[in-house]
Amino acid sequence: MTVKLALLKSGEQVISDVKELVDENQKVVSLVFSNPYAVQLLTPELLYEDVSTGLDEVNHRVSFSPWIPLSVDKTIPVAPDWIVSIVEPNEWIKSSYLKKMSNDVEGQVNEDLPISPSEVISE
Repeated sequence: MTVKLALLKSGEQVISDVKELVDENQKVVSLVFSNPYAVQLLTPELLYEDVSTGLDEVNHRVSFSPWIPLSVDKTIPVAPDWIVSIVEPNEWIKSSYLKKMSNDVEGQVNEDLPISPSEVISE
């Protein structure tokens, strides 16, 4: 599974298993998102300094919600020109996504444990 975080032209951030669909000339025709979820940062992007310890610390919170929630499709092709960037997600976000999407034993997608709408996790 190749879990990535994609930034779309719409400004949405989507976490999913991402695969490339290529033609016979190895040109990317579309990116395929499997089990995609929109990720939204709930923590203000401010840096707070703890004067007593001198450490900069921010406890981030994000929410996961189904991407295109009115669709029953679990695999969605996306046009490459709609993707601004694809990056590796922070480890705590990735592990939370994988925990929700896979069985503990086999690592297979578990359709019985979807992420609930607007689930919030903290770093």
